[in-house]
Amino acid sequence: MQTTLMLNAERAVSLLQAEIPHLPLEGKPVELYEPIRYIMSLGGKRMRPVLTLLAYQLFDEAVERAVAPALGIELFHNFTLVHDDIMDKAPLRRGNQTVHEKWNENTAILSGDVMMVKAYQQFLQIDKEILADVLGRFNTTACEVCEGQQLDMNFETRSDVSIPEYLDMIRLKTAVLLGFSLELGARLAGQNETIAKDLYEMGVAAGIGFQLMDDLLDVYGDQSKFGKSVGGDIVANKKTFLLLSALQHAQGKELQELKSWIENKNAKPEEKVKAVRALYDALKVKEMTEAKIEEYFELALKKFALIEAPLMKKRIIKDLLLGLMQRQH
Repeated sequence: MQTTLMLNAERAVSLLQAEIPHLPLEGKPVELYEPIRYIMSLGGKRMRPVLTLLAYQLFDEAVERAVAPALGIELFHNFTLVHDDIMDKAPLRRGNQTVHEKWNENTAILSGDVMMVKAYQQFLQIDKEILADVLGRFNTTACEVCEGQQLDMNFETRSDVSIPEYLDMIRLKTAVLLGFSLELGARLAGQNETIAKDLYEMGVAAGIGFQLMDDLLDVYGDQSKFGKSVGGDIVANKKTFLLLSALQHAQGKELQELKSWIENKNAKPEEKVKAVRALYDALKVKEMTEAKIEEYFELALKKFALIEAPLMKKRIIKDLLLGLMQRQH
């Protein structure tokens, strides 16, 4: 494998896609390994391993050295999706059946466990000089992702979730893995702790903004582009930045109406989504969310400005971040 062109996001995805079929995902019993190959074949943005490759490229042209650990991150990410889908009882993932629906929950749990082991096997291809540090940082990140998922589940039965609590939950559940993805690229390229930390913090800020954009699109996105039913968070009373902001700013009749929709277990989904979205409009929740998204992406770019690297290479990552901020799906 030899790269000759400077990678942009699209070329990075192509490079990763070309290597996925060569991952050691064969074995017996086939029922254990087939679900792994299935979930890895469903595509997706491959955003995390792409960030690892692009961060590595900032400092070193030989990005092929970063592909194996980058795919370790992708294996871990997909492992979390398989288990999250079980917990959420989700029928679809990327427009296809989830693993537990296509097979069964027990197989999905076991296949997910193997994916975690396979992620470590990818990391073991890292140079021994930095392996212990990288694995230590990965272990911390992996635990934080699980902590975020547990907090998200805890929030389902709480009526007193604060906005700071919610932001910390999405930092753990979503953002720290994006941060680690960028940090990993720097560490693999031999960069010091300061650079690795700045890239990590940049990724965390961008990751929070990314999840806030996901919240926004769930309410205001174009369903044909978003890839799933718009308004699902409203129907499920999911504690998102939008709902928590509405509860914080609503008063009088607006607050009473919002709470009545939350408590109404027999409401028709379309009616509920339409009514709650109208309340969000009146309270300017969309504008609040957009401002918060911009705040976090500006923080990410501020951190990125501290990194000394060729401007052309930095521009590739900056364009990717701006694309995430302006995405419609």
